[in-house]
Order: sequence, then structure tokens, then C-alpha cells
Amino acid sequence: MFNIKKIAVISSLSFSLFFAPTIANAATHTVQSGESLWKIATKHGVSIQEIMQSNKLSGTIIYPGQQLQLPSNLSNEELDLMARLVNAEAKGESYAGKVAVATVVLNRVDHADFPNTIKSVIYQRSAGGYYAFTPVQNGEINHAADSEAKRAVQEALAFRGQGQGSIYFYNPRTAKSDWILSREVTITIGNHRFAK
Repeated sequence: MFNIKKIAVISSLSFSLFFAPTIANAATHTVQSGESLWKIATKHGVSIQEIMQSNKLSGTIIYPGQQLQLPSNLSNEELDLMARLVNAEAKGESYAGKVAVATVVLNRVDHADFPNTIKSVIYQRSAGGYYAFTPVQNGEINHAADSEAKRAVQEALAFRGQGQGSIYFYNPRTAKSDWILSREVTITIGNHRFAK
């Protein structure tokens, strides 16, 4: 006959052996020699500002051996979806243009006028029933992202919360809306104008 206490201890031990290391690794990072907040943020897909806030850092100086708490980051599904959007929207654009497109998505997630998740921002529809992003409308978002688009997403995540607050982008040669042309332009990169 099994002892209930022994089963509880074995169950607890099994849980901690199989699940606790995963949780611990996802929540902390030990600073290695030569690392910067930028490298850590890019590696873990979180922003520099979030790392600084989570650890109450007043500056960007960190030391080897220092334990940093990492904020929760995006799921692999969200990262892939964002990278596929960037790949489709910024095909033929520079790397900086790809980072800027990813930044628009993140800025929308953080903006009160838009949904608060990556998926809901990307699949948001207008009052007329059209998707906010052309690749969702035409199916281009369903193609795999290249490595540059994936890297651009990681860089946008590292710099999240910084920049000029762009929540729109468009190609002025193909834009058909007078409304989008009336928005305050923050920067032009390649064929895209970014605006707020």
C-alpha cells in the first residue's frame, strides 16, 4: 500500500526537477564578461528599459556575475508572427526599415488606441472590415520569415519604448488615404514614411 505523504513528496520533487529549472532560466540572467544590456535584451527578446525597471537600475552599467531579473517576453508564436509581418511588409527595404516596421507593431501594442497583444494588433480590422496590414489581407503573412526579419524583431524588442512613437507607416507613392497623409511624419526609411 502506498503512503500518501511519500506520493506527495515524489510529486513535488518531480515537479521541481522538471519544471523549476525552466522557470528559473526564463526569469533570470547571469551577466557574462563582455555582455551589455543591449546584448542581453536582444538575446531574450525584451527591452533594455524593461530590464532596467525590473532590476531598479539607474544606469546601464552591469557587472559579470550580476543576476538580472528578466521581464516576461513574447512567445515563439508571437515572435514568428511579427517576423512574418515584417518580412512581408518590408520586403526589399533596408534592415533599419524592417526594425521600424516591427517597432510600429510594438508601439501599437503599447498605445491606448490599439489592442494590447501582438496577434490582435496584426489581425486588427478597420471599421470597413479591412485588415490594418496588407500582408494579412493578401495572405503574404503566411510565408516564412527570413533571418533578417527575425533579427529586426529582436532589435525592435530591445529598443521597445524608445524612439519617436511611430504607430503608422505607409508608402507615399501608393497610399490612397488622405487621412494617412495628414499624420505627423516621424521618419522616412526607404519607401516607407513612419508617422504618429
